[in-house]
Amino acid sequence: MTERVAQILISSFTKILIPGIKVTIPLTILSFALSLVLALFLALFQTANVPVLKQISQIYVWIFRGTPLLVQLFIIFFGLPSLGIMLDAFPSAVIAFGMNLAAYNAEVIRASILAVPRGQTEAALLIGLSYPQLMARVVIPQAFPIAFPSLFNNLISLVKDTSLASSITVVELFTTAQQIAARTYEPFALYCEAAVIYLIFCTALTWIQGAVEKRLVFEHKETSGSRRAIVG
Repeated sequence: MTERVAQILISSFTKILIPGIKVTIPLTILSFALSLVLALFLALFQTANVPVLKQISQIYVWIFRGTPLLVQLFIIFFGLPSLGIMLDAFPSAVIAFGMNLAAYNAEVIRASILAVPRGQTEAALLIGLSYPQLMARVVIPQAFPIAFPSLFNNLISLVKDTSLASSITVVELFTTAQQIAARTYEPFALYCEAAVIYLIFCTALTWIQGAVEKRLVFEHKETSGSRRAIVG
């Protein structure tokens, strides 16, 4: 590595990191939050077995899982203005990422809900719980630990997918690396540096995931032990 390249990497690291903190991370958090809200409704629509709602949910999942995320970004940012709907780049990215990830998170949540023993749901209905009460008090608390690892993996994937926002002019981590590379003519070094920053973000999230999973396992063991003691 030449001295010039080293100096470019040192001076550009903060310039790339700051948009990562100010844009990439908020974009990830907002998109993931939107996806969770949509995914929960989509999963509940499918498990409630209400024909019309179930079909709508299935069609949504089919469309957003079956079409490229980049195409969805372009439809929202470049396509909607032709229908009179104007959105800035950042909210367009949040909507596109959130709606796309919702399709995947919905399947994770749906599978987790179905993994809860059917006997517990039947018992809850027998004692008079409504469907919303059943979900809030019995099913979701048990489904969450099952869904958590897959949901968090999707969050980590989303951090990397946000680089696609550069295609619709969102000035995030990767866009900044592209701009510096265009000025310095050192694309290889700068794109590697951007990759390292993404790796740092994803590694930090992986550590958080591991810590939370250990906590969930510990709480599950405590809960199971309490139940056995009560039964005994």
